[in-house]
Amino acid sequence: MESVLSRYENQITILSDYLEEFPETDEPVWILGRQHHLNTDKSKLLLDISARLWFTYRRKFSPIGGTGPSSDAGWGCMLRCGQMMLAQALICRHLGRDWQWEKHKKQPEEYHRILRCFLDRKDCCYSIHQMAQMGVGEGKSIGEWFGPNTVAQVLKKLALFDEWNSLAVYVSMDNTVVIEDIKKMCWSPPQSSSAAHSSAHLHRSALGRSKNTAGFCTGWKPLLLIIPLRLGINHINPVYIDAFKECFKMPQSLGALGGKPNNAYYFIGFLGNELIYLDPHTTQTFVDSEENGTVDDQSFHCQHAPHRMKIMNLDPSVALGFFCKEECDFDNWCSLVQKEILKQQSLRMFELVQKHPPHWPPFIPPTKPEVTTTGAELIESTDKLFELEEEFEILSV
Repeated sequence: MESVLSRYENQITILSDYLEEFPETDEPVWILGRQHHLNTDKSKLLLDISARLWFTYRRKFSPIGGTGPSSDAGWGCMLRCGQMMLAQALICRHLGRDWQWEKHKKQPEEYHRILRCFLDRKDCCYSIHQMAQMGVGEGKSIGEWFGPNTVAQVLKKLALFDEWNSLAVYVSMDNTVVIEDIKKMCWSPPQSSSAAHSSAHLHRSALGRSKNTAGFCTGWKPLLLIIPLRLGINHINPVYIDAFKECFKMPQSLGALGGKPNNAYYFIGFLGNELIYLDPHTTQTFVDSEENGTVDDQSFHCQHAPHRMKIMNLDPSVALGFFCKEECDFDNWCSLVQKEILKQQSLRMFELVQKHPPHWPPFIPPTKPEVTTTGAELIESTDKLFELEEEFEILSV
């Protein structure tokens, strides 16, 4: 018992250096659907923040594409923020929202498997290599800065190759979320046996690395919902602030991608009119997995003061994220949106509609393209991978 208390006290000591970073206030702090009170459980708040996976600039990884950059410093911040949002979805999927991280504590295999998805190697499914190269198909050169919508489209395409997590990724169009389309996608039938057989040849590659057949099971596919938005022209319109903050209160919240032009942050909550965020603008050395598959995770958790910024300083181009593990989670999210977001009669942040708009192209749930190449080669010519491109991008960042 004493050893347990000692470990907990050591963890609190690490965090106590920045307890004063939060002001004394009776206002609650909201972090990804969880409420904290600074006057009574400040330490729990800081442990909750440090448990989020933190992805930053890295250096000394293998050159992207073989001859490209070996560091993403200066251009990869939005990709890192996209990784953080997706990692939070995977934590919720496999470990649960209330899972906590402690320094030097043994973690379950699922945790290390999640981390391995994001290591800076071309054979990891959500690595900086895969994201940068998939971005070429979105019109972004390797080394070019991404906007929130671009990183959302990249994650949607990469997720098609991720059989272990088997996520359905829905990126809204024209500020509109269509319930009918999401349910159609999440209840899509499994791949045919021939498709499953062909995908087995890809399991050593980054995009089909997992041998797990979870991607072929029936039932609701866990939903990663990303809503790219423009909340103003040059500055955020104050009319959207209350609705934006409400999103962080929802139990399905994955936070938001945004920041300032060419300066991306991962927003995880708020206190009053200040947003709390994880900042990827720290350059660390590449970390690889150990022979036994574990990852030295000390540099993947932010153990210093979380940053805050005034909501009004936020660039209006953002992307909200939500995770719905079960259909009931999505139904609950729809109810919350109807109650808290759509109560605004004019200038709504986004729309939630039941049926697919008749003037839109038909909705076809995305499927993994038939490919014969592997690894980085698989996504070097993305123009041939996806025939059904979006008609337009919502945001121009």
